[in-house]
Amino acid sequence: MGVSRGSGRRSSRPVGAALVAAFTGLVVAAGAAVPATAAPAAPPPAADGQPYVLGDDGATAPVYSYGDAIKESVWVDAPDLDGDGQPERIAADLIRPAELNGEAEVPVVMDASPYYSCCGRGNESELKTYDADGTIESFPLFYDNYFVPRGYAFVAVDMAGTGRSTGCTDHGGPSDILSVKAVVDWLNGRGTASYADGTPAEASWSTGATGMIGKSYDGTLANGVAATGVEGLETIVPIAAISSWYDYDRAQGLPFSTGYPAWLSEYVAGDRHEATSCSAQLEQMTADSADDTGAHNAFWDERDYRAGTLGDASQVTASVFVMHGLQDTNVDTPNFSRWWEALGEHGVDRKMWLSRLGHVDPFDSDRAAWVDTLHRWFDHELHGVRNGIDREPAVRVEVAPDEWVEQDDWPAAKRTTKLRPKADGSLSLGAGGPAVDADWVNDPSQRFSQALGAGENPHRLLFTTGTLRDDLRVSGTPSVTTTLSSDAPTGQVTVGLVDYGPADRVLPQGDGALTLETESCWGAASAVDDACYLDVERRIGPTDLQVLARGWARLDGAGTHRLTVEMQANDLVVPAGHQLGLVVMGTDRGATVTVDPAASEYSVDLGATTLDLPVTGPRASFAPGASQVPDADEIDPLVAPLTGVVIPD
Repeated sequence: MGVSRGSGRRSSRPVGAALVAAFTGLVVAAGAAVPATAAPAAPPPAADGQPYVLGDDGATAPVYSYGDAIKESVWVDAPDLDGDGQPERIAADLIRPAELNGEAEVPVVMDASPYYSCCGRGNESELKTYDADGTIESFPLFYDNYFVPRGYAFVAVDMAGTGRSTGCTDHGGPSDILSVKAVVDWLNGRGTASYADGTPAEASWSTGATGMIGKSYDGTLANGVAATGVEGLETIVPIAAISSWYDYDRAQGLPFSTGYPAWLSEYVAGDRHEATSCSAQLEQMTADSADDTGAHNAFWDERDYRAGTLGDASQVTASVFVMHGLQDTNVDTPNFSRWWEALGEHGVDRKMWLSRLGHVDPFDSDRAAWVDTLHRWFDHELHGVRNGIDREPAVRVEVAPDEWVEQDDWPAAKRTTKLRPKADGSLSLGAGGPAVDADWVNDPSQRFSQALGAGENPHRLLFTTGTLRDDLRVSGTPSVTTTLSSDAPTGQVTVGLVDYGPADRVLPQGDGALTLETESCWGAASAVDDACYLDVERRIGPTDLQVLARGWARLDGAGTHRLTVEMQANDLVVPAGHQLGLVVMGTDRGATVTVDPAASEYSVDLGATTLDLPVTGPRASFAPGASQVPDADEIDPLVAPLTGVVIPD
């Protein structure tokens, strides 16, 4: 649970005194009264001028009153981001300890989002609420309840074009990112802001040290702002977040849907575009995003935080604590795996959790462990508490339901096993064979789940191994390299890796998460915010197979193509006695757009085809055994759910 160390850019700050015990979570029945977290009537001053005290557990303790905390709504000045000639005003709602006002400066936990007004945050879809004069009254999520009593401020930012901010939304582009960056600048004394009445608002209460956090679009904003290298952003915690909007919207030239950038931008802005100049920008986005070619062009370069034109991994000075679900079919796993790799190449301090769930916040799925780790992380990165979290294993992975392993880096695999498909339908180790073609006819109506079953199917190829003699851990990004021919003017290929064999797995329904009727409370309560949230547990049940990864690629022009199709990253243990399967087909209806709507003929050269499988532990070894591939009509279509076409909430 520590840090994969980079260049060691940041210095630790002094440590306060250990004075009181930290508050822990309280489980209550739904609807029960919620106790507030009591604070001392007169908290002792923090040692050495620091705005915190430490409990006996070495973590910052809740010594400041949440109910009496200062709440403010300010508008931060930003440059003209929508081209209307007027500077933007970015709404930032904040809460901070009243006891430290004028006594000590505090660091900031920030969640910037487009969803505070349109859609809500968290499992309960909470919205911001305001009092009669328009000042923030209550915040979604638990961050304010938990961290403000521990000597932090919490700031909730409305991204440009959403909530009470001016401007337009632009699908992770300059407006989205620079509007949030302006707030970080203001917190560090490099910008201006005002209250609703026009009087200046200064962040003199802030140390400037900021930690951005958030799920999905919120975490994406954190990635993008960090990529600008803005001074004062000390750490980010992107949860199920996008690192490249191209990788979110498409794969190797195949869009997951058409018109998505403009649709999402308008969705998060609500009905604001009808009365503003944003409608013209939406039309331009549709043209620039190049759905017709699927190209990674200048539009996508602006929205690539790993190696883009707005910022990139080489500029990141913040530490990064990544959290992602390995079964996330909304923000696909390449968004974390390629981000993690790019950060490592540039010496960024990194930490990561990977769960077996889908698009789920760990506060919901693994609440106690997550809050404890996040608390220690922010204490270390923002308060400078030397709690040792940087010396613990950097990566924590759920390799089977509720089975976690810790390691120093990711992926765990340090080698690649090559499996080769054969004309008899087998998938085996060993050298490549002679040039032998295997053919299929494209079926534009076929979904991936329909291609997984046993029996004759002229619209796909299926190759399977013998049964595994030992457990096999697949950790990293599988890929297929092949020589493929097609008579389609524009073709498409889909490949997939499947684990055939009965096991208890995290089920795909509801992203693997089941909301319960009980609640648990994390932080201090007030009359308008009880800090309590519904508990969640994993949906675990028996299945006969699991899709481990898929990949898609566009083929421009009829003829022969030599290509490598990268699949989604994963990390799990395939049990002994199971079989691995490789599926090759054309159109994957519902997963990507259809660029080949015909019954085109495809052929692969099996002698020039390999499945490159990143594995760790014992060398893959297979034994003869009965096929475990179920009949097609026995396969639940949910084993291969849609990907990339739902909003990143």
